[in-house]
Amino acid sequence: MNINEAEIVGIDAGGTLIKVVSREKGDGGALAYRKFHSSDLPGAAAWIRSRYSQAKLCITGGKAALMEALLNGCSGYSVSTIVEFEATYRGVRYILNEGGQPLDNFVLTNVGTGTSIHHVQESGQVRIGGTGVGGGTMLGLAALLTGVTDYEQMVRLAEEGQRDHVDLKVKHIYEGAEPPIPGNLTASNFGHVRGRGASFFEKADLLASAIGLVGETVATTSVLAAGQCGVANVVYIGSSFVDNEPLRKAVEGYTILRGASPVFLSNGEFSGAIGALLDIMPEVKR
Repeated sequence: MNINEAEIVGIDAGGTLIKVVSREKGDGGALAYRKFHSSDLPGAAAWIRSRYSQAKLCITGGKAALMEALLNGCSGYSVSTIVEFEATYRGVRYILNEGGQPLDNFVLTNVGTGTSIHHVQESGQVRIGGTGVGGGTMLGLAALLTGVTDYEQMVRLAEEGQRDHVDLKVKHIYEGAEPPIPGNLTASNFGHVRGRGASFFEKADLLASAIGLVGETVATTSVLAAGQCGVANVVYIGSSFVDNEPLRKAVEGYTILRGASPVFLSNGEFSGAIGALLDIMPEVKR
């Protein structure tokens, strides 16, 4: 396949990552995926220009205007934009349908740098809220508490950590007695620190608790939203879940505990880019 034969490219230029999805002419219409750090926006644009000399491009995300400025005017390009929420909605429905999970009424929680929560129905989506607690919170707490700034290292250490050393659990409060609710529930995130500094604790324990705090906050907020909307399913997407089993476990466990059904999408972090791609596919009805 000639790498310069891409028909269409969808780009989600987010606060942390730039996601690129393309459909190649010579590959039976299969989708190809690529990521870049948002700090290297010019590098991502240069890669797109070098790889695709003739393409229709659709861009979404918080840095869409910056990416559009870098790509507009390039010879052979047609560049358009789409609102991020609409692009993500369309991408999620595409992934669900392609995966044989056609849901018509659910809460969609997108955990990126922060967290955005939407009520999705067959007719469209409505943003119903969100929280500033998200992937950026994990990375920020990791850096402040442990000095770890690398995402992969953060997750790897967190997998070895014990949250009981940092978080105050219900069983700690009801020591020697039977608690009225499950003892392993978190009574207070970081509540077991008791005035001791970060240097007192193992990095792995601090990181496990930081990710747990984010997961429990996201799940609790999402389940409350699901109850408000009268739906049972919460679909979780976002780059924060990529290769991050501690976060996924925390979100999954708390979602089930609070009475909703969690759904995690393969390639869900590319939903916005896929939605942008769909917006310029000629065979897709608008």
